[in-house]
Amino acid sequence: MYGFIRGSAGAWPVHTLCAVLGVSRSAYYGWLSACGVVDKREEETERLVLEAFQDHRRRYGVRRLVAELKAQGLEIGAYKVRQVLQKHELKAIQPRSFVPRTTDSRHPYPISPNLLLELAFPTAPNQVWVGDITYIPLAGGGFLYLAVWMDLYSRRIVGWRLDAHMQEELVVEALRRALATRTVAPGMLVHSDRGGQYAGKAFRRLLDKHKTCQSMSRADNAYDNAFMESCFSRFKAELLEGGAFENKQDAQTEIFEYIEMYYNTRRRHSALGYLSPMHYEKKC
Repeated sequence: MYGFIRGSAGAWPVHTLCAVLGVSRSAYYGWLSACGVVDKREEETERLVLEAFQDHRRRYGVRRLVAELKAQGLEIGAYKVRQVLQKHELKAIQPRSFVPRTTDSRHPYPISPNLLLELAFPTAPNQVWVGDITYIPLAGGGFLYLAVWMDLYSRRIVGWRLDAHMQEELVVEALRRALATRTVAPGMLVHSDRGGQYAGKAFRRLLDKHKTCQSMSRADNAYDNAFMESCFSRFKAELLEGGAFENKQDAQTEIFEYIEMYYNTRRRHSALGYLSPMHYEKKC
């Protein structure tokens, strides 16, 4: 009986196992002591939890750590992971709460309807892409601007561009990069807010060239593009702990490493069954 408790303690709290089996915790720990047991398995489990936490640079909380460790073959539950983190006073990075913002759509260009509202959630890659722009602060003052296109099915960042301006060229080049690396069929939906960058002639020519359908958020409704807002919130929390990048070169390097070498390929996403975007796409 005590051996079963010891073997199951990584997945369930000891006090729960003792209660179910009708033995006291003091009796169990007395048994361990009497046997002269130094539980190397406990030490190894703790080491693996701490290694995973540091490997992901404090970006993983309890649920992602459980998924990561189970993928490594360790049978462990949330209770044990939480216990180890609390013991070492470790906390994962938390993104700021999503604060909706609206886009300045005061421009002379026509506005496309929100076709995203009419569609079911995508069932495969390259059915719906969503895009947005976010500000990237610099330590010396001022900002860079990051334009991103994300595949809504897998949450994969399929194209992005960083620059010192937020003109139409920024989103056009980000989309051009995405189209160069993905195979898209006519009719794919490309959704964004109502900003002038997405309504300009060059952007629409690129959409027409690839026979994609344009969709735009409704006026003053930031939640229509909440997927990208949420992505940026997490992105900034995990990458900008210092609050700003030193310069454009540092920003370019770190954003490349985060998107291409971590977010797309390694970072487990709760909406994807705790798979990374790349591994989720391989499943379909």
